[in-house]
Amino acid sequence: MKVGIVGAGMVGSSVGFALVLRGVASEIVLVDHNPDLAQAQAEDIAHAVPFAQPTRVRAGGYDALEGAEVIIIAAGVPQKPGEDRMSLLGRNAAVFGDVIAETNRVARDAILLIASNPVDIMTEVALQASGLPAARVFGSGTILDTARFRYLLGQHLNVAAQSVHAYVLGEHGDSEVLAWSSARSGCETLTDFADQVGAPITDAVRQEVDQKVRRAAYRIIEGKGATWYGIGAGLARIVQAIRDDQRAVMTVSARVSEIEGIHDVTLSLPRVVGRAGVAETLIPHLSFAEATALRASAGMLRETAQKLL
Repeated sequence: MKVGIVGAGMVGSSVGFALVLRGVASEIVLVDHNPDLAQAQAEDIAHAVPFAQPTRVRAGGYDALEGAEVIIIAAGVPQKPGEDRMSLLGRNAAVFGDVIAETNRVARDAILLIASNPVDIMTEVALQASGLPAARVFGSGTILDTARFRYLLGQHLNVAAQSVHAYVLGEHGDSEVLAWSSARSGCETLTDFADQVGAPITDAVRQEVDQKVRRAAYRIIEGKGATWYGIGAGLARIVQAIRDDQRAVMTVSARVSEIEGIHDVTLSLPRVVGRAGVAETLIPHLSFAEATALRASAGMLRETAQKLL
C-alpha cells in the first residue's frame, strides 16, 4: 500500500516511522511546504528500514502522491500568541482548502485520514472541501484518548491494556466523554472484573482516570511542547486496518447524521474501519449522564463548525 503524508512535522514524521516499524506500507511519501524538512524526515525514517520491514520512503511534491491509497493530513498552522480559537480555525481551514485541492487533483480515490487539530472540525472542513463520501474522509478522533483510557484502566486492574475494552466518545478535546458504563475487561463488566481482582472502581479511581485521560495532552505539552508518539502509532494502526480490511472497531472522527438529537456533526464514535474506510457507525448504550455529556459535546462541535463554515 502506498501512503502519503502531508505535513512532515513531529506528527507526520512519527506516523511515517510507525508505519515503517509495523511494516504497514510498501511506499511512504512525505509532502511539506518546507521541502527540506520533508526530505530530511524521509531520509531519517528510511535509515530505520533495515531494522524493520522493506519500505520505500521518500519526499516529494503533491504529484508524488499519485496512486496513494491513504493520505494522512497532518498539516496546519501554529496558534499565534493571543490568537483566539476561531481565528486559528479560520487560518487552518484556508490551509486545508489548498491541501485538499491538491490531493483531489492527484489522488481522488484515496482515503483521507485527518490528524490536524482540532481534528473533529478539521475533518468536517476536509469533508466539505473534498466532496468525497463521508466514509472516505475521517479523522484520528479519540483513538488516542481511548488508548489512554485503556492503558490507565489496565494499570489499575493489573492486566494488559489490550484486555480492556473501553471507549472515549465525542470531541477530541475538553468535552470528550469517557464511556464507563460500557467498559469491559475480558468477559466481565469493568466493575465486576475489578471486584474479582480486588481493584474496585471507586469514585476516586474514576475521577483520577478521567483527569489523566482528559488532561494528558496538556501535561505532555507542558513537558515537551507537543504530543506525537502516541498519535503516530494510532494513525499507523488505522492504516493497517484499512490495508488489511480488518473491519476493526475504532473511535475515529466522522460525520454522523444524528447523535443524541444533534444532526450532521463530525465526532468520535465506535466505528468499523476497513478497506473502504468507515463501514459502520456504532451507537453505544450510555448512562443518562454520559448521554447528556455526549449531547453537549456534539452540540459544541456542531456550533463551532457552523460558525466556521
